[in-house]
Amino acid sequence: MEETESMREQMLAIIERNSRIDLKELAVILGVEEIDVVNELAAMEKEGIICGYHTMIDWEKTAIEKVTALIEVRVTPQRGQGFDNIAERIYKYPEVNSVYLISGGYDLLVTLEGKSLKEVSTFVSDKLSTLDTVLSTATHFILKKYKDHGTILTKKYEDEREKITP
Repeated sequence: MEETESMREQMLAIIERNSRIDLKELAVILGVEEIDVVNELAAMEKEGIICGYHTMIDWEKTAIEKVTALIEVRVTPQRGQGFDNIAERIYKYPEVNSVYLISGGYDLLVTLEGKSLKEVSTFVSDKLSTLDTVLSTATHFILKKYKDHGTILTKKYEDEREKITP
């Protein structure tokens, strides 16, 4: 059992960084048979441990205009439900990418994307702020991403010219 847990931990760490890793390569890294990797991945998907597979895109390198915002939300928790009901109402909006319960001065952190600052601002003012249990919001727009999900997006410029010394 402990061996399976250790393999799972290693497997999860690897596929979190690269969900497209070849299963044969993953089996070699883990020192197990490919069928064991396939079965373990299927089991973790069924158990809800693996919830999905995603592709990370650096949108700044495309012609597509996107604005990403982080919105802090202060809410009144509901008796017997805490923050779950309001979090569910928020994450059901198609514009919303993620909702987190956080510590600190705000209760929830909401991330969303839109085509423009105005589109995001309109969502916050017309949909989010008008929810009955929302007390206040603070919107922060992401201006530049340096690192996302463990991946460095901005590379330092390196002078590739050959050095000439006398």
